[in-house]
Amino acid sequence: MKNYIKIFLLLIGTCSYSQSVIKGTIYDENNNPLPLVNIAILGSNVTTSTDMDGNYIMKSSLTGEQKIKAVYIGFFPQTKTVNFSANVTLDFILKESIETLDEVVLTATSTKRSQKETPLSITSLSAKDLTKLNTSSQANILRSIPGITTENGGGEVASNVFVRGLPSGGQFQFNPLQIDGMPVLATFGLNSSAHDVYFRTDIGIKSLEFVRGGSSVLYGVGSVAGIINYTSVTGSETPKNILKLELGTNSRYKADFLTSGQLGGKDSKMFYALTGFYRYDEGPIKTGLPTEGYQLRGNIKKVTEKGSITFSGQYIDDQVQFFLPYPLEGGTRNRPTGNNGEEILTLQTASAANFSYKTPNGIYTSPIRDGVSTKGGYFMTNFVHNFNDDLKIDAKIRKSQYEHQFNLFLDGSGVSGAKAVETQQEYLAARGLAAGSFTQLNGTALPANARLFENRILDRNRPLSELVADIKLSYDTGNHTLTGGTFMSRSEAGDFNVTTSYLSEYSNRPGLVNVSGYTVNGITNRGAGYTNRNIASNKLAFFLADEIKLDRWNFDIGVRYERASGDIENEKTASFLVDNTGIAKLDNVVWGTGSFQTGHVTADDFAVALAALYKVNDNASVYGNFSRGYFFPELRSVKFDALDNPSSYSSEKIVQGEAGLKYGKGTFSGTLAGFFLNLSDRRSIEFINDPNSVGLIEKVDKQSTKSYGLESTWNWRFTEGFAFNGTFTYQKHEVTKSEKTPAIVGNKLVRQPNMMTKLGLSYDKSNFDANVDYSYSGDKYANEANTIKLEGFGIVDLNLGYTFNIGKADETLRLGLQSFNLLNSDGITEGSPRVGNNQTEEEFFVGRPIIPRTALVNLTFNF
Repeated sequence: MKNYIKIFLLLIGTCSYSQSVIKGTIYDENNNPLPLVNIAILGSNVTTSTDMDGNYIMKSSLTGEQKIKAVYIGFFPQTKTVNFSANVTLDFILKESIETLDEVVLTATSTKRSQKETPLSITSLSAKDLTKLNTSSQANILRSIPGITTENGGGEVASNVFVRGLPSGGQFQFNPLQIDGMPVLATFGLNSSAHDVYFRTDIGIKSLEFVRGGSSVLYGVGSVAGIINYTSVTGSETPKNILKLELGTNSRYKADFLTSGQLGGKDSKMFYALTGFYRYDEGPIKTGLPTEGYQLRGNIKKVTEKGSITFSGQYIDDQVQFFLPYPLEGGTRNRPTGNNGEEILTLQTASAANFSYKTPNGIYTSPIRDGVSTKGGYFMTNFVHNFNDDLKIDAKIRKSQYEHQFNLFLDGSGVSGAKAVETQQEYLAARGLAAGSFTQLNGTALPANARLFENRILDRNRPLSELVADIKLSYDTGNHTLTGGTFMSRSEAGDFNVTTSYLSEYSNRPGLVNVSGYTVNGITNRGAGYTNRNIASNKLAFFLADEIKLDRWNFDIGVRYERASGDIENEKTASFLVDNTGIAKLDNVVWGTGSFQTGHVTADDFAVALAALYKVNDNASVYGNFSRGYFFPELRSVKFDALDNPSSYSSEKIVQGEAGLKYGKGTFSGTLAGFFLNLSDRRSIEFINDPNSVGLIEKVDKQSTKSYGLESTWNWRFTEGFAFNGTFTYQKHEVTKSEKTPAIVGNKLVRQPNMMTKLGLSYDKSNFDANVDYSYSGDKYANEANTIKLEGFGIVDLNLGYTFNIGKADETLRLGLQSFNLLNSDGITEGSPRVGNNQTEEEFFVGRPIIPRTALVNLTFNF
């Protein structure tokens, strides 16, 4: 009898763990295989994607009739019912559609869901979409996403990115960049460097998703405004190779590559992908300081019986120049004419690239020639394991190490009472000089009518080390997908800053000027400013969320708790006598004493997110979401009192909500939503001129703001090959509290327009593709007092391409042409943040124009 029981139990166990194998191929209507199609067994968390030949395979212990759904961007989704009692071969033929709301999204959720089923605002860009954008800066990429205002006047990195309704701060402060689900930086505010200085977008990117608000506060780094997530290409059984060669204005040369495929034999489950680039250019604006660099990224993925393990990494060694505002014509704010009669595009100059002088620690040499320089990388492991069809773990850990410098030219002298641009007599009078002769460095006398521009160089050395872990455990009960997890990070960064002042002509890429008895080699003030700070941050978060899927209703519910702590070390400074030229500002330098203020701060808070979606029918859904989140202030904003005690440190509260409609059918898809956002007790940080020196000080103010508005998106294929797409956002916003400047209460937020829109017209048929985009950002204010208004402006971008077959069917060559700011439009992205509310129009206006027109020609080989 016992033997029968053992046999019976063995049979039950065998049946319980037997698996059906489902495989097949997915084609379009022309019988072409479709790669990277998402396949899912409805009602479970079992999903997969097709390889480059359109093939897929997946295993499941489910039995009986099950529904399998195939979803692919640009095609109608298709669902088929099959019996899982045996192995199944199931092919699909998908029909083309302009509908984008059926594409599956991955970010800020624990399951793969289509946009129609997600109660959040989400924008997705495919690899094909990204190839049509000028990817030299994040500003150029993100400008096409609704609700985002970007400023690319600074060049290729440190893009200021403002999300609807949130105050100025830019540089991804409220919306972190992620690569493969992990933040580029886990802690913002160790210094003021933006996330994009550590990462460059390349052709190894498979997709970009931006999730706004809602449950983005729960997972991973926990972003209050949303998450920008790039997903990398991984290898498949079909080899893939891309080589892209690019030639552009200002001597731009760039070569990108991507190679991916299978490692080992035919039955190997090991895959690889490697991508990278090398580039050289003289910048979007020629400064005489050319830059070059490269990046390598790659991953190796091992597919196991129940999941996968992926090792990925990056190494970057790249340099770019950064542009700040400079004196433009007063009134018109046009680019001015210099002493030589030529238009001034930049006042940055290679003549200032060799400054060196004595300090208490020896000779200091300015690294300004290197501009924004980043060297280092990360290594990441991602472990995914399905214990069964219901229980899954997804664990990521990443170690990052970077050497980083952010060296830049400022936007004026910082001398109290001095004009932005001065005559020689005005220059002497503003500095209390009775007389002085002005000469070029070679001794030639400066013409009497030549105007002068005194400026500062700010050199910043900012090494960064970081260890981050993100662990999620998901359990699918059918109608519920429960996800619990933890996020941990340890970040350390240095922030060493030296300011040097110099005098130049007022001309494009000017030469330096000497004043007798006041300068040496054009330098007017050595070591004018010095700060040295080390900051370490620890974060630990726990979160629990439930995604509930009913017949017509979907609900997202979640909570998160997080504790953050920081250790700050600020070096004290003093003035040191280091030379004997007889000129006080050159013989003395402000430098560190070796003595540090130290402090430790902690804060904790929680977030709650609620969201619901109702499927009216197969084409339309209505949704709403609400979240109460938090943002930990920048640790660099912590000040010390006279007794070296750190200031109080507490979280900033953000409450936001959204309600809207999603509709998609055939040749049209679109969304319409209303939103509101309240931010309480935000630590606003500004770098402004020190009235007592020519250095900079950090002004910290505690502010509250509120905003609300409407947002819409659409995509309409009005005839074969042609599509019209666009976004529109209108918002009202104001400051509701300011501890330091109560007079600004009721004013609009700095650098946030009331209206922004993007209109695009695209054509893609046969071998030809074309894309024209018009992006408009409305009027905004440059300062908190709302006394300096910046007029709205629009930018037109163009992308053209023609694809040739050069070998087999899958071997192609695309000839492409891109132009940013095709019409060479004018526009001012910001005034001078260094002068704050003291900005004036006068004879010259200090502002940052948008980058002039650039053009690129590229060849892309696919084989």
